[in-house]
Amino acid sequence: MVLPRNRGQYTIPAVSLVYYDTASNTYKTIKTQPITVNVEKGDGNSSSVSDYSDEQNTDIRPIKEGKASYMDENNLYYGSMGYWLAVILLIGVFVALVVIFRKRAVDNADIVKTKGKRANKVATKRLKKANRLMLAGNQNEFYDEVLRALWGYVSDRMNMSVEKLSRENISDTLIGRGITQATIDKFINALDECEFERYAPGDAAGNMNKTYDSAIMAIMDIETSLKEIKKKKPADVTMGILLMLFFAFSFTLPSSAITKDNADAEYAKGNYQQAAVDYNELLKSQKSAELYYNLGNCHYRLGNITQSVIAYEKAQRLSPSDRDVRYNLEFVRSKTIDKITPVDEFFFLSWFKSVVNLFGIDGWARVAIGSLVLSLLMWLLFLFGTSVWMRKTGFYAGMVLAVLFVCSNIFAWQQKLNLERHDTAVVTAPTINVKKTPADTGSDAFVIHEGTSVKITDRTMRNWFAIILADGKEGWVKRSQVEVI
Repeated sequence: MVLPRNRGQYTIPAVSLVYYDTASNTYKTIKTQPITVNVEKGDGNSSSVSDYSDEQNTDIRPIKEGKASYMDENNLYYGSMGYWLAVILLIGVFVALVVIFRKRAVDNADIVKTKGKRANKVATKRLKKANRLMLAGNQNEFYDEVLRALWGYVSDRMNMSVEKLSRENISDTLIGRGITQATIDKFINALDECEFERYAPGDAAGNMNKTYDSAIMAIMDIETSLKEIKKKKPADVTMGILLMLFFAFSFTLPSSAITKDNADAEYAKGNYQQAAVDYNELLKSQKSAELYYNLGNCHYRLGNITQSVIAYEKAQRLSPSDRDVRYNLEFVRSKTIDKITPVDEFFFLSWFKSVVNLFGIDGWARVAIGSLVLSLLMWLLFLFGTSVWMRKTGFYAGMVLAVLFVCSNIFAWQQKLNLERHDTAVVTAPTINVKKTPADTGSDAFVIHEGTSVKITDRTMRNWFAIILADGKEGWVKRSQVEVI
């Protein structure tokens, strides 16, 4: 409705609404009353009509600039026994670890080397089995075996744990080994093709044959590249020594190390790809909620919703009290395919979680120490106060602060448990048929898509996770299909 532009008194006529009443099986009419509107003279400074409708949030919140706070999960302030005891303990543990694990480190290096040498042999054995399944027409078992061959090969060859297996980590690791981008793309495409051809229409035998050839060529190309790199190694070592000498003599030159300010500047210029690379580089040394948050913003700007969810989940794990992280995480979740409505939980549990997340682990630890100091002061006031009101104040304040000290320790302990639990995962596969049992032949429970966050409830099966969604649905997924936070 548009109001008149001229000053004066106007009447908005009555409006009639006809509806059908099912109770009496008759049509009824509702009529509003006329409304009188007085239009006053404006100031004449505005030529446009203002829209006072509720504004909807249509974008993520901006990155966090300035200094980032880092967290070492193995050296939290909460639970420590003071600075000097911590220093002595750390030195003692360091010396003990060097003595105890020196031989084990050498043995592990040999095991890794042996495992890497056998990677091609194991993958070949799996592909031969896949070939037999293809000839027998066992389509599902064939694709599962090819995926096991590809994921298992890169895991053994690059010494990557199952939890770290993802397309992004594989790409970064292969680049670090000197593999060309074209070879890496061929391997990633082989993984994607295997998952795509499983459900592609047309000739099933032709699809399996195409997938089989792609997997063989991807592994052969990586093996060939690694052999060529190995042949060039002496020259590379010599060049490395020369470069080290060069940098040793040019130590007075300005440092070009990546900083958070550099990454923030790249983001501000719209160079989100470079900013993401810089944030990832900074996260290799230390974990930071701010860096993960900014990385999530980069991935969202690049259109990678799944990696954005993963980054925000990691940021929330380190800083559950951060409102910006919570907002952006919920925002990008709304962009995923699966729209999951959480199960209503008991109000006391919701209240408890919100209180626990008011501060971080060390934040609650500082509250605990501060409340303990004040509590002791209040008890001193109660014991040595010269008047009744001072003693009453000391007693009741001491009791309240003592309760706060206990609660702060409980909240910090609860957050530390959440930090160590690693029970959140994000779906990285385009589509997952969640199984009712941990078996490829098990019946499907429901379907979820990439970017969906799940809770891990059981890790006992070697290649499977038992998961539960926020709406209460439960099932089993393969470990390779999700990334653990």
